[in-house]
Amino acid sequence: MWSRENRPGRRPAAPASRLLRLAAAMALAGAVGGCFQPLYADKSATGGPGLRDVLAAVEIEPIAAPSGTALSRIAVEVQNELRFGITGGGGAAPSTHRLVIKLSQSSGILIIDRTTGRSEFTNYGLDANYSLTELATRKSVMTASATTRVTYDIPGQEQRFAAARGLRDAETRAAKLIAEQIKTRLASYFVAGT
Repeated sequence: MWSRENRPGRRPAAPASRLLRLAAAMALAGAVGGCFQPLYADKSATGGPGLRDVLAAVEIEPIAAPSGTALSRIAVEVQNELRFGITGGGGAAPSTHRLVIKLSQSSGILIIDRTTGRSEFTNYGLDANYSLTELATRKSVMTASATTRVTYDIPGQEQRFAAARGLRDAETRAAKLIAEQIKTRLASYFVAGT
């Protein structure tokens, strides 16, 4: 088997040319390295407030959901997860933006037991449509959506409480995933402007 160095008529590269290539690669890496900024830095690249401070200034409007339903509990979970995610548990800053979220849920059976005809695995879905409005201009600056699907199993056909608990755990997991998606999208908007 031939390698690059063992080919006939090919001379090994001189140490000076290797050093020159290494120096060029290091110079290119140094030039490009200044183009990147950590997402959660204390200060932005322009010297303005960091992302944490900007996110803390987002006012989250209460999520509308029918009272006494599972969706109202999920709406509170999404709102709490999102509030903690953007403020880090600290107090909110004076509001510069308002976030309005609308939730909808769905479910579907994935696997049915052939002998009993009952579902074994169920898919729970949570969808969120949200918009961010700048308070100073009252102009909508971003509209987006987030979706998640969480699968849960029903451990025994006669265990109805286990099935109810499985659904509740799936709803909680979906609320956390939706809140994380919204937080990430907000961070992207405030850092990149898109």
